[in-house]
Amino acid sequence: MKSGYDIYGTVPGRRGVKTDFIVPVCMFVLFLMGVAFIYSAQSYNIDEIPLARQFWLRQVFFFFCVGLPVYAFLGWLDYKWLFTYADVIYALSIALLIPLALKENLGIPVPLVESRYNATRWIDLGLLSIQPSEIAKIGTCIMSAAMFARYKGKKNAKFWIKIGLVFLIPILLIFLQPDLGSTLVFIPMLFAMLYISNLPKRFFVGVTVLFCAFIGAVAADIYGYNSFLNSNNMTAEEASSQNAYGSSATFCLPLKDYQRNRILAFVAPEIVDPRGNGVSWNQRQSLISVGSGGIFGKGLAEGTQAKLGYLPSSVAYNDFIFSVLAEESGFLGAALAVVLMAVIIIYGCLRAGQLSRDRFGQFMCVGIAVILMTHTFINVGMTVGIMPITGLPLPMLSYGGTFVLTCCILLGLVQSVYRHRNDYA
Repeated sequence: MKSGYDIYGTVPGRRGVKTDFIVPVCMFVLFLMGVAFIYSAQSYNIDEIPLARQFWLRQVFFFFCVGLPVYAFLGWLDYKWLFTYADVIYALSIALLIPLALKENLGIPVPLVESRYNATRWIDLGLLSIQPSEIAKIGTCIMSAAMFARYKGKKNAKFWIKIGLVFLIPILLIFLQPDLGSTLVFIPMLFAMLYISNLPKRFFVGVTVLFCAFIGAVAADIYGYNSFLNSNNMTAEEASSQNAYGSSATFCLPLKDYQRNRILAFVAPEIVDPRGNGVSWNQRQSLISVGSGGIFGKGLAEGTQAKLGYLPSSVAYNDFIFSVLAEESGFLGAALAVVLMAVIIIYGCLRAGQLSRDRFGQFMCVGIAVILMTHTFINVGMTVGIMPITGLPLPMLSYGGTFVLTCCILLGLVQSVYRHRNDYA
């Protein structure tokens, strides 16, 4: 049996303070900004909404009563136990995904599983609903970090099969919900861990070729979808309501037609939504919100896009919270939010991984950094028109109990790595 030293190995480190105070301060500032702009997104009819259903107040509850205590506890606890129970944590996170896939794809009535907006992504526990896909990101990050930490030498075929399955299983189960956005988080996480494991360059050349082939397959699928719409004289909305192309095409990717609409609206909006009042509406209104904020913004609760309903109330407080922030606090407020996230990712996560003296802590911190970076890049990117709309929330700013808890868990683990960075010398 291997000793702790054999498993973890050694990495040069230096001693310093036990606790990183920069990351929790950045977390707290981002959280306060999120609460303020979540309130603003609902301010147009806040007097008509019962206090218990106002999102800003629920966000405060999630953070102070659930997220912050979990963050503090995990930050204090020695993260070594995660390495020991990585298999169990991963198995539980996958088990939560299975009932969602069963209900969405086989129509099996599963208690507590809830469907919204043509997707099955939630488990309703009464007082709150949880999204198992967020928990799966944590479980997969821990499991893959443990696997890379165990295999320090040359990776054999058995290892590659195992690591492939560790990522493929949650990707498929989440894709079946369907939730294309969340599946995108796993791929950068995997390649970041592969990169720091010192694989030969030819491996990444091969991966680049495969990635290009995948992009080509998506392009071919979208081209076929567009041809299908033209030949059947069908609008994109009509196709998505029936999943016409996805259910009738002989060869196509396993996408829903509404997902094809989002991709097509990004690359060629004049084709799928020439008037701008269909699938590309949210992104166009988001661009107006961001652009109209100027340098200093219009002021809290003074933005017009969300208040007048141009930016729909169903997305303004979560997926498009950055649009509300940019309109009301301007370029300076938006830049502050991005800088704070960069400090958390680079100074907090990556620095903790660099200072860690064990491989498990390194891989876990890199995985967490990539999860937060991917969420931030895709969310901000889709609000400013450089990424298609995928529905990924913005860390610490978007409304959502499960996601707030997820961020607190991830950053609590980073704090734990930082606090115990000298324990495995």
